[in-house]
Amino acid sequence: MNKELGKITKVELGLGGYQDCQFGLFLTFDFKGAGCTASIVSSWDSATMECSESCQWTEKDRSESHDMLCRKISELLRDAKISHIGDLKGKPIEATFNSKTGGLDKYMLKYII
Repeated sequence: MNKELGKITKVELGLGGYQDCQFGLFLTFDFKGAGCTASIVSSWDSATMECSESCQWTEKDRSESHDMLCRKISELLRDAKISHIGDLKGKPIEATFNSKTGGLDKYMLKYII
């Protein structure tokens, strides 16, 4: 695991992810000139993705994901000591990257405040 210091450069709550069919919280980070965008919490958007018999998830799963999204946003706001999601922009962070894949481990993200 590699740790990097950086900052949040973009905060989006809305459609994104796979083919813009997911509703969630998407953050973009800058680490010394390199950057990445991560979906912090997201689920299939109800307006663009219908739940059918062939899906491997249910409407209950989607509702639970939306609930988890609200709880995660509340947690992020408390951790960052702010009241509005847009105020996350510019906040310094420490992120842990997976050494094997180079990917951001979204569960190893913390604010340096």
